[in-house]
Formats: sequence, C-alpha cells, structure tokens
Amino acid sequence: MRYLTQAIAGAGGRFKTQAEDFEVEELPAYHPSGEGEHLFVWVEKRGVATPEAAKRLAQALGVPEAPVSWAGLKDAHAVTRQYLCLPAKGAEGAIATARVEGVTLLRWARHGNKLKNGHLEGNRFRLVLREVKDPAAAKASFELLCARGLPNFYGEQRFGGHGDNAEKGRALLLGQLKARHFERKLWLSAFQSALFNRVLDARLDDATWDVPQLGDVLKKHATGGEFVCAEPDVDRPRALAFELSPTGPMYGPSMRASEAKVAALEAQVLADAEVTPADFEKGGAQTQGTRRLLRVPLGEPSFEAQGSEVRLSFTLPSGSYATVVLGELIKG
Repeated sequence: MRYLTQAIAGAGGRFKTQAEDFEVEELPAYHPSGEGEHLFVWVEKRGVATPEAAKRLAQALGVPEAPVSWAGLKDAHAVTRQYLCLPAKGAEGAIATARVEGVTLLRWARHGNKLKNGHLEGNRFRLVLREVKDPAAAKASFELLCARGLPNFYGEQRFGGHGDNAEKGRALLLGQLKARHFERKLWLSAFQSALFNRVLDARLDDATWDVPQLGDVLKKHATGGEFVCAEPDVDRPRALAFELSPTGPMYGPSMRASEAKVAALEAQVLADAEVTPADFEKGGAQTQGTRRLLRVPLGEPSFEAQGSEVRLSFTLPSGSYATVVLGELIKG
C-alpha cells in the first residue's frame, strides 16, 4: 500500500500502549426524539468490542440480546462512545440502576425507529502517539493529509487477524469454499475491499487519485451524488475545492461503471485477481457492489507535539480508517 506522504520521512512511534491513546466518538446521523418504541443508549466503553458491549447491556437489563443494534462497530482496545439501541419495553425501567462491566451508560432516550448499521455521519478520533522519533515529520505528513485528503484505503483490520479474509472471500466467490452467513459476509466484503485498495494504489502511483479523469465516476461530497466525468477540465477545479472526488470500485452488478482508461484499469485489477464481473453475481446480496471515494477529508484537524508525544484529533466519514492516517505518519 502506497503512502501519499511517501516523500516525507516516517515519524516512528508507538500507538495503543493504553486504551486512552485511541478515543473514538460516533457522529450520529440523528439523535433520539424522546418518543417511540426504541431506546437509544449513549455509552462509553473501554476495552470492550461493540457486540460484547451490546451483550453485556442486554444481560444487565434482563432483555434479549438479539434485538440490540448499533450504527457501527468500534474498536475494542480503545475508549469509544456510541449509541446502542434496544426495545424500550422491559429495558427503560431497569436502565437507571444498571451496571455494565466496561461500559458506562451516559444518557438514554426513546426514538421511533430502530438504529441500523450505517446510520452515522462519521467518527471523531483523538489519538496519542508515544516515543515519536521525528515529530516534525509527523506534522508535515498530517498537514499534507489535511490539504490533499486521506487516501481512503481499507485498513488492515478489514482483512482479519491473519490477513487472509480477502483470500477466503475470493475462494467463496469462486465456489471453492463455504461459510456461515456472518463469515460469508465478512470475507466477501474483505475481497471487494482488497480489490478497491489495489485500484487506489494504482491511482496513487500515477497521481490521478484526486484528479478527475475522463470516464471517472465522481461523487459529490455534500450530497453523495454520482456522475461520469465527461469534461475533466470542468471537474478538476471542483475537485481542488473538495466539492467532489473520484471513486473506486466495490465490484458488483449494482456498481456504477466507469468508462475509458479508468474502466480499463478497473478491469485489469479484476483480471489480475482471476475473477470476472459475473462472479460477483454469485455472491448475492453481499456483493451487489457500489462506488467508494478514493479520498476523504480530515475534518476539524488538530496536531499537538510535546517532546516525543504527539496528539491528533480529526473527524472522518463513516467507513474510513484512522489507522490509515497513522500509517501515513509512522510509516511502519
């Protein structure tokens, strides 16, 4: 995986030496209205993964675990704040006195609709890097990311602890492997993500990742609207202003197709992986496909260095990875 900041020295440093070094706060798409059949609970958790936090909350309230939902999964080795949602009936009466190991219940309110996966605008990150060898290099890399945007790679955690989820996803797609529903969804998505990363890597290599090309599928940052680039000279100033950016493929039959040389690159990545567009039709609902931005902005950025310690804060859209930011600074 290439770095945008390749020309800047790696700053080095250690990360996640303690849970407080990695704080994540969900930016909800909406807040509960105060009325309805569902109870939204704003929680802070430490050292607990989201599914485990949901399980512990349900047990503490004496309600079934299955209906508990969330908008996004959050890291276990971190301090994170997010909404968990469960049926208000049976839970609301017990919540004021509930105690949940590793989870603090900060506030709660009713809402008319159930919280579903993806119902969030993004996340706010506060990160601490320790034993940084070159804070000036870290600052230079961070400033470049703020100016140009973050290459929207999927982070390593997308591919599993052993890094082989994408390989398993390819085998599933080709009928060489079988899996349970959850694993199937996870592995197929990992394969799509790996292919996207290869396209982005190639676009970084030829310096077109943030420059609209003829045939690019462009996406507007404000509205999410997509269109195929027919006039690069018209669209490039809008890209410089961060109104829109090129997208890459999450392959599948519902994905909007690119054209011209962009389509040729995306077809070559598939060919190199020895799969075809038709193979993704076999994946069913899990591999319908979409477009993903090749870059995303770092919102509300802040950088502070004290000696060998660096503190960062920024926001990212849902689905983008803070670990990719750290990789650009540390470089191994």
